[in-house]
Amino acid sequence: MFLCVYPFKSSSYITSTVSVSPIFSTVPAFICCGSIKALSYLKISYVQNVEPEESREDYLVFQSKTCKPGLMPFVWRLCSGFSVTACVPRFVCFVFPVTFDHFQILRAIGKGSFGKVCIVQKRDTEKMYAMKYMNKQQCIERDEVRNVFRELEILQEIEHVFLVNLWYSFQDEEDMFMVVDLLLGGDLRYHLQQNVHFNEDAVKLYLCEMTLALDYLQSQHIIHRDIKPDNILLDEQGHAHLTDFNVATIIKDGERATALAGTKPYMAPEIFQSFVSGGVGYAFEVDWWSLGVTVFEVLRGWRPYEIHASNSVESLMQLFSTVSVQYNSTWPKDLVHLMRKLLTVNPEHRFSSLSHMQTAPYLSEINWDAVYEKKIEAGFVPNKGRLHCDPTFELEEMILESRPLHKKKKRLAKNRSREASKDSQSENDYLQECLEVVQSEFMIFNREK
Repeated sequence: MFLCVYPFKSSSYITSTVSVSPIFSTVPAFICCGSIKALSYLKISYVQNVEPEESREDYLVFQSKTCKPGLMPFVWRLCSGFSVTACVPRFVCFVFPVTFDHFQILRAIGKGSFGKVCIVQKRDTEKMYAMKYMNKQQCIERDEVRNVFRELEILQEIEHVFLVNLWYSFQDEEDMFMVVDLLLGGDLRYHLQQNVHFNEDAVKLYLCEMTLALDYLQSQHIIHRDIKPDNILLDEQGHAHLTDFNVATIIKDGERATALAGTKPYMAPEIFQSFVSGGVGYAFEVDWWSLGVTVFEVLRGWRPYEIHASNSVESLMQLFSTVSVQYNSTWPKDLVHLMRKLLTVNPEHRFSSLSHMQTAPYLSEINWDAVYEKKIEAGFVPNKGRLHCDPTFELEEMILESRPLHKKKKRLAKNRSREASKDSQSENDYLQECLEVVQSEFMIFNREK
């Protein structure tokens, strides 16, 4: 959001008359700055009272979604009579929003059920990020807007060394954007598909790092609900980071979740039980079951249960009650013991916390502080000479995508021109109404501020 603070007495910049409400209250009025019309219309957000030593003046704080960073020198010259300090009454404050224009698009690296992902570079700092973008119209048509907003709500409140953290969120007419940590080591699913055989030490470290991640999420009342190799990304040193919170949920004060959410082969039995027969629902224990399934798969190359998306919920309930997990006979007894604790069908008997994991003989020699500080060398380090993702994502974006990201600027300019010449009546009133709701309720975020 662009902020511009003017002394209220300096009325030469204000061409229309507005009535000023009491201090810190919202003023439902719009004004046009006559001397700087490039700023477009500015909404009065609130009136701030500043009390220096010898004088007192009222300030208006204006917001503009249309002012671009390139206008700042021009605006600054117009306001050069004000000194930039918070301790005297005459000052001007500029805070520009992060937008799509602040990033250079480098290449596409992935896609999921909710959007696509590309590597970007922030133009001013040259720092690299991953940018996830979701088409608004598609999200509305698939009824996924609520999930996107929930993911944003969660990511804006959390930060951890073993999570893929959110840095910025913003939007334009077409898309919603999330800019997050860039992890160049690829996800565990990709490496499994490349026939990488992870040794026990490598997987033990992943287990410890994900244990710390889940312990943190639990402290924030968050159930991830989609722990699987696809959602565990490696950094260039081989450390694991959990991503993708689009089906995560928050439970507090003894609440229980009840929705059928997640990826079937990794979902805990109590999720299906809750769906079939109601009951008490489920809580944080489901993520530890999913972690157990993931560790088993990464170590052995296949999952402990033969489950597919097409399996009915009823058949899965029968499966869990009749089929026993077959553990590799070459695994250490302590590892098998820990896996049994994670893959316990009854959640009350399942390992489901950091304190539980620390009691496991298999992890008895782990220095958890060293794990957190990434001081333990990873058993598998991705090759730094290549990008660890499917190369077809880039081809698909460049050739098959009907709205490619690299042509967005021209496309939006054409759309704006077309909209300006259209009759004000929308061809699809309902869709337009939904788009306006998304536009107004989307949560803008900047972790640097």
